[in-house]
Amino acid sequence: MSPWISAFRPRTLPLALASILTGGFLAKAAGQFNGPVVALAALTTVLLQILSNLANDYGDSQNGADSVHREGPQRAVQSGAITPAQMKRGMYICGALALASGLLLLWVAFGRILGAAGLGLFMGFLALGLAAIWAAVNYTAGARPYGYAGLGDISVFLFFGVVGVCGTYFLQAGALPLAVLLPAAALGCFATAVLNVNNIRDIKSDVLAGKITIPVRLGPRHARRYHWLLVLFGLGCATVFVALTYHSPWQWLFVLAAPLLLFNAVQVWQRQESLQIDPLLKQMALSTLVFTVLFGIGQVV
Repeated sequence: MSPWISAFRPRTLPLALASILTGGFLAKAAGQFNGPVVALAALTTVLLQILSNLANDYGDSQNGADSVHREGPQRAVQSGAITPAQMKRGMYICGALALASGLLLLWVAFGRILGAAGLGLFMGFLALGLAAIWAAVNYTAGARPYGYAGLGDISVFLFFGVVGVCGTYFLQAGALPLAVLLPAAALGCFATAVLNVNNIRDIKSDVLAGKITIPVRLGPRHARRYHWLLVLFGLGCATVFVALTYHSPWQWLFVLAAPLLLFNAVQVWQRQESLQIDPLLKQMALSTLVFTVLFGIGQVV
């Protein structure tokens, strides 16, 4: 099981849960919290993240991004610990589990709503779930992986931010205030920043593999400026949300996470070697989780 657990990339899972937690905290603050819905949303998201990680391992090994030139941690297919055929079977199993979990989530959320309205919501969210499965697989796998065209940042922003936060909130509350888009955008920015750190680290190997990520397009210096933009815009969105919905000083609790996020931006700017940048992936993901918890507690209290 050790190679499989490594292929699941456990350090990415807290980041995947951040948007679900934010949607849960916001619903709790609005008096709309639904524990079973949040739990199933979290399970579905973890399964989708694992599916994405397995597909990334498989796709990059097939397309040449996981080569001897790659300076990050060695992947399971690249090392031979898991064969490509085994990895594909693992992807099918994980995709099926994610679909089953998602269907149960929708049944719990919308089973009480009868008629055309309930069916419409169910089918709409089912389409969104299928899109999430497609996005998880085709980021680096498939005939035309969109991650190789520099579209990974948009996908991460949408699914780790807007869809994760807004979807979790709507599944509990049955409505979506426009203000919720602000913390959703903040989470999307921070998740995209994690991807950006990964892509800055892999610029050299990605160029050799023809993987045209945003850092490859921008170059190392501008990619680091882009990283600063993501961190500052994320903090700005959270600040505007609190300003618009202010009713207690506790809402500013998230500011305690700002030094962690800014430290990451400073270190990404200063560190030039790939091996020096790699630890900042975990640091950015954990900083995002700290922000999520502090932000959520502040809204609820």
